[in-house]
Amino acid sequence: MLTIAFVVAAYLLGSISFAVVTSKAFGIADPRTYGSGNPGATNVLRSGKKAAAALTLFGDAAKGWLAVFLAMHFYPEASLFIALVALAVFLGHVFPVFLKFQGGKGVATALGILLALNGWMGLAVLATWLLMAVVFRYSSLSALVAAIAAPIYAMLLQLRIELVIATAIMSLLLLWRHKSNIQNLMSGKESKIGSKAK
Repeated sequence: MLTIAFVVAAYLLGSISFAVVTSKAFGIADPRTYGSGNPGATNVLRSGKKAAAALTLFGDAAKGWLAVFLAMHFYPEASLFIALVALAVFLGHVFPVFLKFQGGKGVATALGILLALNGWMGLAVLATWLLMAVVFRYSSLSALVAAIAAPIYAMLLQLRIELVIATAIMSLLLLWRHKSNIQNLMSGKESKIGSKAK
């Protein structure tokens, strides 16, 4: 029962949208009402409030990290349990109960999860995202490439199979959540990092 409660708590933690919370704190519009409509750091950045976007990024990543860190701290050998907690907090962000299951795409939360699972994997994924972002200036493209790379890094670092599978599932969900961005990239309509909301 305790482990089930832990997984549910991870989902509820993931359901807290820092994009919405931070936007209210800064007195700016709900991120679901402009730009891409996505409650995430990249869309908050389109408001012009860099501090709000930075806090959104930190909060969304921190909740993913915290849930997995606590799971690994209390149950270090329970790979399946840790994998379930990782998926629960990620699904909470993507399908949050507090926002009628219409959440963000999960990039920052996934990064926090990966940093908790294995620091080197998280840093490798972050470096991949940053490299793509600097070269191409598309947040979505950076996220797509990083998502594809994540399970590869997990296997190269020889993470336990349950954690590799959890990483792969998150990557697949990230790709699915970016389907509209993929279409925009192919048609040349995708907004670049830092572009203002229309």
